[in-house]
Amino acid sequence: MTGTGMGRRAILQAAAGLAASQFVPGVAAALPTRTPGKPGDFDFLAGKWKIAHRMKKGADWDIFEGEAICWTILAGVGSVEELRIPARGFSGMGLRLLDVEKKIWSDFWVNAKSGVLTTPGMPGSFENGTGTFTSEDMEDGKPMIARGVWDRITPNSCRWRQGVSRDGGKSWDEGWFMDWTRV
Repeated sequence: MTGTGMGRRAILQAAAGLAASQFVPGVAAALPTRTPGKPGDFDFLAGKWKIAHRMKKGADWDIFEGEAICWTILAGVGSVEELRIPARGFSGMGLRLLDVEKKIWSDFWVNAKSGVLTTPGMPGSFENGTGTFTSEDMEDGKPMIARGVWDRITPNSCRWRQGVSRDGGKSWDEGWFMDWTRV
């Protein structure tokens, strides 16, 4: 890559960081710079899965099983996940869409009990085989960052984990892990 190309990439990353900084003042500096998303980033998720969940409940961990079926749609510009936890009578849908012009993915969620699509979706992208999706929010009047991470991606397994930071991204409290195994 030439020096000009590297400068353009730095400018794009800075612009993405600036766009992210418009949500909660003082928190955006901790959000990762975004690499350009591309169609097919979520192709690894297509298929049937068994999922081992670990969710923090106070000082303990709640461990339970789930399953999912996922599809790639719109020539890789979208990904749909139907998640089920039969033992708990729970189901929901993950919807991931790529803004082709901005090259940023958004990760949305629908709980089957409400049927309401979360808005806005968590923006993010993949870098070095890890997808990081963050959003800023307020909790008890204080800024908070929520983060979902897709990692450990292989042809037959992957992991999703969720955490929150209440100190601008210096530390993370990860309270939900989903280890996916292809059926």
